[in-house]
Amino acid sequence: MHYVKKVLGFLFFVVKWTARLLLIGLLSVYLLDQYMALSTADAIYTKVEEVPKKKAALLLGTAKYVAKGKKNYFYVYRIRAAAALWKAGKVKAIVVSGDKGTKYYNETQRMRNDLMKAGVPQKYITTDNAGFRTLDSIVRAEAVFDLKDYIIVSQKFHLERALFIAHAKGQKAIGFAAKDKKGTTAAKKMIAREYLARVKAFLDVYVLHTKPKVLGKKEKVKYKK
Repeated sequence: MHYVKKVLGFLFFVVKWTARLLLIGLLSVYLLDQYMALSTADAIYTKVEEVPKKKAALLLGTAKYVAKGKKNYFYVYRIRAAAALWKAGKVKAIVVSGDKGTKYYNETQRMRNDLMKAGVPQKYITTDNAGFRTLDSIVRAEAVFDLKDYIIVSQKFHLERALFIAHAKGQKAIGFAAKDKKGTTAAKKMIAREYLARVKAFLDVYVLHTKPKVLGKKEKVKYKK
């Protein structure tokens, strides 16, 4: 009987501290999420006419299509947002950063082609084929393309993390939020993943000091005169 009590006491101890650690973990994730949102709020614009003029925009990539060949509206709205900045004269060049992992998957080529269809001249579009993730795109923006004071284009939930990284790296980036569709299944999945992505971004910047997968040599961006 005494042995059973000891086992039960130990199990209660484990459950109690597991619950406490889980609660602390969830609270930490929530507080980090709120910090990224609040600390970047003043740097995110939703109306093109209110966006300050900068030399360049960095368009963060995503897949053009989702399951069953349907267009990814995150992609569609990012293209429209970047093109809107160009047409309004807010930027003189656009750098498209995405994953070109294989010859069969090329985010940057698709973004460049669709920007051209939207009215952006090809010579003012520069491709960053090593934007395998957001941190890589942000670090390479300055290290490879000399972008320090620029506009990041993506959806708001993504911009908050991107700007957190950019500001932590000493960049003077601002964000232009592409249209979003809140409440959809895809949006809910993206938001759920974003919680973990923010934790990873914090660890990458302040704990792990993660470097881009590929850095490479400097590349020149062509600006409209």
